[in-house]
Amino acid sequence: MILKGTNIAQKLRKSREKKGNGEHILAEVRQILSNDAQKEEQIAQQLSSKNNALSNDFDFDLLETDKIFHIDQIKEICIDYRLRFLDSSYFKGKIPQAAISKIKHLEAAHHTEIKGFKIMAPSKLFRLEDKDDPLLFAPIGNDYFYLIHKWGNDLHPLRKLFAWPFKNVSNLILVVVLLSYLVTLMVPEGLFSKKSSTAEFWIIYFFMFKSIASVVIFYGFALGKNFNPAIWKSKYFNA
Repeated sequence: MILKGTNIAQKLRKSREKKGNGEHILAEVRQILSNDAQKEEQIAQQLSSKNNALSNDFDFDLLETDKIFHIDQIKEICIDYRLRFLDSSYFKGKIPQAAISKIKHLEAAHHTEIKGFKIMAPSKLFRLEDKDDPLLFAPIGNDYFYLIHKWGNDLHPLRKLFAWPFKNVSNLILVVVLLSYLVTLMVPEGLFSKKSSTAEFWIIYFFMFKSIASVVIFYGFALGKNFNPAIWKSKYFNA
């Protein structure tokens, strides 16, 4: 006697028929999908609306400690890498589906509606009012924030070095001084006189310093640029 193989698809259909007809199941699926779509729309509205919530009702036993950050730690990274930490309503990029899914999962697990979303990212990714690696946060309370999702590309490995001159006035002056010295060394000997001298070198250096400093000052005032500590939490383009 030859035994027939088991048709799993057929078994599944029989199991489904025991629990109800196809129309009833289809109606349930539609309802689930409809509720899920409404939840995603609600989260999208929260992300795009201005909300000054300072905390959320998280269940601390369910939070991952390595995703909890104090505002001072966030500020330090923003200043070092010239980033901004602003409400998600200012973010002009697209929030990925993975981030929305994580928000849904958190809300379901903690039985709460999360509000007051913040995003850490370069200035170019925000819609800033006049006067490559986003991170989405939600406030916990007492200046602590919970990292929900990170997307996009990592920052350039030299971004911290490029941002260093803009941390404060002293750093900027030091960079201008060193850059002026390097440019002066590149000036060919005997360009202005037959015999080079120490006095001529320092005269050229002073001229280079004034030229580079003028460009830096003009760039700063013309484009409304400011130092990292002043812009990390500012919503203004020319802060």
